[in-house]
Amino acid sequence: MDVDAALQSQIRNIEATYGKPLDHWLAVISASGLTKHTEVVAMLKADHGLAHGAAHRLSLVARQRYDAGAAPAPDPAGALYAGAKAGLRPLHDALLGEVGALGAYDIAPKKGYLSLRRRKQFAMVQPSTTSRIDLVLILPATTPATGRLEPAAKFNPLFTHRVRITAATDLDDELRGWLATAYALAG
Repeated sequence: MDVDAALQSQIRNIEATYGKPLDHWLAVISASGLTKHTEVVAMLKADHGLAHGAAHRLSLVARQRYDAGAAPAPDPAGALYAGAKAGLRPLHDALLGEVGALGAYDIAPKKGYLSLRRRKQFAMVQPSTTSRIDLVLILPATTPATGRLEPAAKFNPLFTHRVRITAATDLDDELRGWLATAYALAG
């Protein structure tokens, strides 16, 4: 049995089961600031719902990369969620998980928010209060602003619409649809 092939198979299974690539999980581990194996495993299980075996493997992979001299990826959101806004970090991570499910994108950190880009900017994620994250999108001008999907002109005129996110339940199919549209248009 080829051990490397078995490990790669386990990582592919983790990615398929939890819908997020290995790099996402390594960024989550890095952003947590945890370094002890048992603490990382416990965090992945408690905060992200991973099974013990998956959490164990991801912790070992992260440790192996760190020990090999690969510097952990800088956390572009770290400063945004310091202090009073720290409680929003799990919601932020879940939101970026939804964006990551759409495909590759770049994060351009700014002073008070993160700009999400493909060829063009398609969204902005900003912790606006201690209890709310604003997701601001660039959607077609013909997209009606109703209910949760507000016009963004007064908030930030570079964007067309804003969604206020206060709980994980706000990350629903309707929000995923708006995200997918903005993501596709930035292609």
